[in-house]
Amino acid sequence: MNIKDSKILVIDDDKDVLTAISLLLKNETTEVITEKNSENIINHLSKNSFDLILLDMNFNASINTGNEGIYWLNRIKEIKKDVPVIMITAYGDIDLAIRSLKNGASDFIVKPWNNQKLVEIISETLSKKDKTTKQNKNVYDEIDLIGKSEVMLDIFNKIERVAATDANILILGENGTGKDLIAKAIHKKSLRNKEAYTKVDVGALTESIFESELFGYKKGAFTDAKEDRLGLIEAANKGTLFLDEIGNISLYQQAKLLTVLQNRQVTKLGSHSPQSIDIRLICATNLPLKELSNETKFRKDLIYRINTIEIIVPPLRTRKDDIILLADHFIKIYGDKYFKQHVELDIKAISKLKKYNFPGNVRELQYIIERAIIMSDNEILKEDDIVFSPIENESTKSGDSENETKLSAIEKQTILRVIEKNNGNITKAAKELGITRTALYRRLSKYEI
Repeated sequence: MNIKDSKILVIDDDKDVLTAISLLLKNETTEVITEKNSENIINHLSKNSFDLILLDMNFNASINTGNEGIYWLNRIKEIKKDVPVIMITAYGDIDLAIRSLKNGASDFIVKPWNNQKLVEIISETLSKKDKTTKQNKNVYDEIDLIGKSEVMLDIFNKIERVAATDANILILGENGTGKDLIAKAIHKKSLRNKEAYTKVDVGALTESIFESELFGYKKGAFTDAKEDRLGLIEAANKGTLFLDEIGNISLYQQAKLLTVLQNRQVTKLGSHSPQSIDIRLICATNLPLKELSNETKFRKDLIYRINTIEIIVPPLRTRKDDIILLADHFIKIYGDKYFKQHVELDIKAISKLKKYNFPGNVRELQYIIERAIIMSDNEILKEDDIVFSPIENESTKSGDSENETKLSAIEKQTILRVIEKNNGNITKAAKELGITRTALYRRLSKYEI
């Protein structure tokens, strides 16, 4: 970002310092806001969007330990994680400077400063912010797969490990958790990323159209077959086939699908000539693995065929660290869509979102943010603007803990199976699970394994 386009907040209890910086930056930036009372920082952050903050390290001349500045630096980073903060100190204490940098400060300046040097530091910090933003853009950003929680970082790690292989993947998780985004990320990072990515909601296909949609048909194969049609499986040849809601297909449909996957051939309706297929298969379901293992509902031989690697997507309520990150992402999307580019959440709105259970997961959060932006006339979304969906009623609350227990049981069962497979070798088990040894040890402790 160019310093000319920036909006800067300066906090210092010395009025002369505020006047000097304000005069210096007046013609260098778009806007400079100064504040003498550190207690008003939160109020400024809730009402404005700043590109950079200059923050004094001491607000009490009789203390001068820098603790006040560190405290407010931490508060700022809690609320506006990506806003760069430059610390101001009257002492050239390297230990204090390092401490502020370790706590997230971008740089520091020492009073009295050189005006040209201060402008250069601000310009460099804003440029670094832009560079970092660009570097952080990756496949996950492109497809809106976002998270910084430990469990999501484990999933990203697993995606990196499995993407380049042709292993069949089964993605498990509640509705609205983003299973389709994970499937897309695996394809994007795979060696097949230049080929087709074909998504099929097989759970929505009735038995009467299941074969014609997936396998295709020849002209005259049935009454309405007016011309040859390519099936969705063959359309995915050389690429990735994503079968969503696979837990909802009938035993008859399962048998037909299993034959295709075993033989790696598909035969169109009305034809006797099988066509070879080369696909990467990814499946997803909101059913727990234990329920899929019930052979009255799902064939075990098909589970083994589609389930070389499992990826369990956690519900949003178990990864609170991601809620505001996702909310900010949706604010950017819908702010652009509805021509409200500077919308932000205030402190109480953030708190309200963090406390909510999100039975509808990420999808519900997305709708909540879109509604808030449409209905609000202000750039700051307040607590009252955050309205939770009446669709997710009180009855979901009792089901939440039950679903969470089921998901935990699946994870525990998977860990035990992989450890047993690797004869108790934790390093090999962690590698196969796609997580670090440390993460696996934490899970062993969690499940008292």
